[in-house]
Amino acid sequence: MYKHDVLAIGELNVDLIMAGLATPPTLGQEVFGDSLSLVLGSSTAIAACAMSSLGLGVAFYGKNGTDPYGQVVTDFLNQYSIDTEFVQVGRDIRTGITIALSCGYDRALCTYNGDSIDGFTAREVPCAAIKTARHIHVGSFFLQPKIRDGLAELFARAQSYGITTSLDAGWDETVNFDYGIRDVLKHTDFFFPNETEAINITKCKTVPEAAQELARHCKTAVVKCGEKGAYLVSGGTVLEGKPYPTTPIDTTGAGDLYAAGFLYGMLNSANLPVCGEIGSMLAGKVIEVIGAKIPDTAWHELRNLTQKLIK
Repeated sequence: MYKHDVLAIGELNVDLIMAGLATPPTLGQEVFGDSLSLVLGSSTAIAACAMSSLGLGVAFYGKNGTDPYGQVVTDFLNQYSIDTEFVQVGRDIRTGITIALSCGYDRALCTYNGDSIDGFTAREVPCAAIKTARHIHVGSFFLQPKIRDGLAELFARAQSYGITTSLDAGWDETVNFDYGIRDVLKHTDFFFPNETEAINITKCKTVPEAAQELARHCKTAVVKCGEKGAYLVSGGTVLEGKPYPTTPIDTTGAGDLYAAGFLYGMLNSANLPVCGEIGSMLAGKVIEVIGAKIPDTAWHELRNLTQKLIK
C-alpha cells in the first residue's frame, strides 16, 4: 500500500513573471509589460501542484531555503497540500528564481540556480522516499546537471519495485541534449519533451520522426507542440493530440500542466487518447492566466470534467 500516488523529485524555485510585453527585449533598448507576478516556479513543482489539485496524493523531494523566495515556495506547496516530509530546508540554501518575460504567444526565461534548483544528485534520494509512491516524476532533466548523476539507476530501482516513472526534458543551455538521457529513457515509462527539445535530442527533422525515435527508448513518448497539440507514441499506437481551444495570455507552465493532466489520467487507468485530452485541457486552461497557477475557482470544474473523461 503506497502512501502517495506521486513522488515528485526536482528543483524548487519561484518565477518572477512580467507579462504583456509587445516584443521580447533587445540589448540597449527598453520594453514595458503590463503586469508583474511572483509565483511558484519549477517545472517539477508546478506539475506536482496540478496533480494534487486534481486529487492525487503528492510528495516532493528537493531543497528549499528560508529566504523570502523560499517562503513563497513553502506557502505554495502548503496551499496545494504537497507532502514536504522529504524537502530539505535550510538557512544556507539559496532559493533559485526564474525571471520570465512573456509576450503571450511565448516567453523568454532567465534563471538563477541558487542552491535549490541543482542542489542534489539522484543518488541522494533515499530508498524510503522512493517506496512511498506508486509513480515518480522528474520534471527538469537538462536544468539539473547534478540530478542526472544516478537518475537511470533511480528509475531502474523504482521500476523494480513496480513504480512507474516519468521525465520531462527542460531546455539545455549547452545545446548538447544528451548527457546520458537515453540511459534514463530505458527506465522511463512516460517522456514529455516539447517539440524543440525532442528534435534536438533525436536530431530528427520532424516531430513525428522525433516522437517515434524517442519511443524506441522509452515506453511512451509524448511530444508537446503548443498550439499544435501533441504527438504521442506508445508501442504500436501513434496519436495526434488536439490542442485545447483557448486564447493564450502567458504560456508559463503549459507543458508542466500537460504532463500533470496526462499522468493523472494514467494513474486512473485512462487510455492514451483520454490521458492526452486531459493534459491538453489543463495546458489550455493555464495559458489563459498569468503564471502557472490555475485559479482555485476553476479546479472544481476541471476535476468534474476529468472524471467524466475517465469514466
